[in-house]
Amino acid sequence: MMIMVAPNGARRTRHDHAAIPLTPEELAETAGACLEAGACAMHLHVRDASGMHTLDPARYRTALEAIRERVGDRLLLQITTEAVGLYSAEEQIAVVRELVPEAVSLSVRELARAGEEAIAELDRWMHAQAVLPQWILYSTEDLDLINDWIRRDVLAASAYPLLFVLGKYQSSVAATPEMLENFYGWQEMPCWMACAFGPAEGLIMRSVADLGGHARVGFENNLVGPDGQLAPDNASLVRSLADYLHAGSMRRPATAEEAREILMPGW
Repeated sequence: MMIMVAPNGARRTRHDHAAIPLTPEELAETAGACLEAGACAMHLHVRDASGMHTLDPARYRTALEAIRERVGDRLLLQITTEAVGLYSAEEQIAVVRELVPEAVSLSVRELARAGEEAIAELDRWMHAQAVLPQWILYSTEDLDLINDWIRRDVLAASAYPLLFVLGKYQSSVAATPEMLENFYGWQEMPCWMACAFGPAEGLIMRSVADLGGHARVGFENNLVGPDGQLAPDNASLVRSLADYLHAGSMRRPATAEEAREILMPGW
């Protein structure tokens, strides 16, 4: 089971939690701690000088270099292309092409704005460059759309890694285990992951483990540990899930190398 840590997100600040990592140095330190706790991958957001969300390639490079210096290749590093209302779909695609990252998360509903021709071109380019994509779904409509893209060869592979987002940040809708059922057809996906906004994250990720999925945990989505108390850091949330797997699950935490194989598209 992949445990991916999302340590900061696009919106949270130190007013939300004193230990949220925002600088390259803090992200590198968090990466090392989460690796030791059981994570195999990191979902990376970077901030500008004022602490705001940015897709600036130069800031991404600085953060990626700091993390690599700390953990080498023992974590798979995935950049976000999240728009947060600041970037067009074309700008989101441009940062992927400029950075050529190891892995990238892409929102179905956000990238759809670029049009199918641009999506097809990006898909084939990522394949040629060995960039590992993970498509983000916020609703069953998003699931229908990506399945339609696959059926009509807008996307060239037969299947893609998917991330199901449970709950909502902006409207403060906390995730519940029942929300997994909204993604009908997910059982047929060879590689699916979930993240969950709110304090039920730990409980939901145990259900995800039992159902054969993968997990994304961390301060982007949740600040509370399974005991209902404020988590001291991202590593504690990773460790809680890893301990659950070690204690009695039929699965174990994946390594970064295993994660790279799991996320390989089906083309």
